[in-house]
Amino acid sequence: MKKLLYICLTAICIVSSSCSDFLDKAPDDELTLEMVFKDKVRTEGWLASVYNGIPDPYWGMVNDIGYDSMSDDVAPSPRWVQWSWNVINQQTGNWNTNSPWGADFWAGLPKRIRSAYIFIDNVKPDIAQQVTEADVENMKNESRFLIAYYYWTMVNAYGGVPMYEGIVPSDATLEQLSVGQKPFDEMINWIDTQLLDLSTKLPASYPDVLDYGRATSIMCLAVRARMLMFAASPLVNGNPDYENYKNNKGEKIFNTTYDPQKWVRATNACRELLDAAHTAGHELYKVYNEDGTIDPFLSYQNMMFKKYSEGNKEILFARPSCNYSGYEAHATPRGASGNGGLGVTQSLVDAFFMKNGLSPILGYDAEHKPIINDASGYTEKGFSAANELRPTKWIEGAKDADKITGLERPVTQSGTYNMYCNREPRFYISVLYNRAWYRSESRPTRFLSGEIDGGSTHDAPQNGYLLRKKVSPDHNTRNNTYPYRPGILYRLGEAYLNYAEALNESDPGNPEIMTYVNLIRERAGVPLYGSEAGQIAYTSDQNEVRELIRRERRVELNCEGGIRYNDLRRWKLAEQELNGNFYGMNFSGTKISDDPADKAAYFVRKVTFKRVYAKKNYWYPIYQNEIDKDPSLKQAPFWEE
Repeated sequence: MKKLLYICLTAICIVSSSCSDFLDKAPDDELTLEMVFKDKVRTEGWLASVYNGIPDPYWGMVNDIGYDSMSDDVAPSPRWVQWSWNVINQQTGNWNTNSPWGADFWAGLPKRIRSAYIFIDNVKPDIAQQVTEADVENMKNESRFLIAYYYWTMVNAYGGVPMYEGIVPSDATLEQLSVGQKPFDEMINWIDTQLLDLSTKLPASYPDVLDYGRATSIMCLAVRARMLMFAASPLVNGNPDYENYKNNKGEKIFNTTYDPQKWVRATNACRELLDAAHTAGHELYKVYNEDGTIDPFLSYQNMMFKKYSEGNKEILFARPSCNYSGYEAHATPRGASGNGGLGVTQSLVDAFFMKNGLSPILGYDAEHKPIINDASGYTEKGFSAANELRPTKWIEGAKDADKITGLERPVTQSGTYNMYCNREPRFYISVLYNRAWYRSESRPTRFLSGEIDGGSTHDAPQNGYLLRKKVSPDHNTRNNTYPYRPGILYRLGEAYLNYAEALNESDPGNPEIMTYVNLIRERAGVPLYGSEAGQIAYTSDQNEVRELIRRERRVELNCEGGIRYNDLRRWKLAEQELNGNFYGMNFSGTKISDDPADKAAYFVRKVTFKRVYAKKNYWYPIYQNEIDKDPSLKQAPFWEE
């Protein structure tokens, strides 16, 4: 079914809640279900529209859905709230059960699910249209995958949701529709059964490049592994906060008794994914230097940009089309014709390791001053005296880096604030800081207040940084050039860290834990954990390893598809990490100075934003009008208080 995901069908009302009824009663000059499913293009178009509910990991995750902005990674300009950036109200706790949410999973995804069920009931082979029995069977299985995936997306957001297996009649009574919310674990079990079954029926890949993005067995296992990781985590595995949260039948929506077997189940699911992915040829994406060593800069950068057909076998599940141009425009300095206010937080900057693999900051004191790890070589004093050279083909670090022919190129320029020097490669790919070289403009960034890229406008980095992760170095907002890339939702690098985390919870001390963490660090170009020369020593203590894995996840998976936000939620740490002052550089600074006594010094830590995150915010509320219409629904925990 070539070009299935590229067809845009606007002539049919396929996502209306009364779509079947409408089509059955349509006049002669309008489409009926029989007409749709006798036509190959319309049939494929129907299924393509079901696929369109898959979240956009670029613009969607920073604004419409907002999961990346809700984490402690991404920091949009707070003053964008006047242009309907509702996620900023969510960051400050200024939202309620009637507040708009761009994702609107509660209303939108059931329509996709209904359309998928209609498709399953009506699609049929047609030799004249070159639609075979095998085509039909595969498309039905794709629809089943989407139903399971959308239910998981809803459960992940709301906790408890109503579930309907099959098509609900358009003339169903309120009593028939008011089924209440199914308990969380029951939903997980149903979705798990569906995905595991489909992983034996869908292909691991498609031979035609135009079919890329269609459901595969690997996608089933990837969604399943992440879902079971969530289900095993503290938020929903033995959380006493939800003891009294029950559905209309009096059943607990969440199981408040801890079950260690959930981690065993998650571990097995992660292992099954890795085995299947490796068998199918998936591997970490790597670029090599001329001497045969891994180039960690280009490996980490291009892993987000290269297509599967270009050798990026790290991708497990991607959305073929997404709004990366809006994402890039908002992360582009305003002096380069961008909207220049989509930044990252100081806490993310602090999280990246040094090039020696050690954490620069061990924590914060009572006044939130960083506790510096002296062994790491990190300092926040002064500016570099020379360009810093590394073995890489990355050309974004300094002027004329693209003209150098040797093995080493500069990754920072002379005069760089020392906070940003000697950091690991993933830092430079993810963070755009003041006075970093900006190749498309042939100049360094200028974020001082009053400068071309700086304040006091809302279109400037309010906390001193812009987001660089997933922003193509070849994009150009001046001439609307935004190179294509797939919207990666799941990748093998995450799967490795998922397996390591689950294994540490189910079988602490297992040597495979660090094997998979080290595979990530090897690609990242930082020293491995171990007892050999040049490696970083660690103990096998479960708590220490847990923190080690969490630090690696923070860095490796930063600003990707809401992973960090869901990590903080499932670990039950969001109230701790997302509630309080957020820091950055001095937005109003007018001097290249790190003197804390000088109010004009830019390179000084300052409070840039205050966020509010309460116990209720772990789950999105159900719109009050939905509660009013359906008395069987129970509002999300603590939203009624």
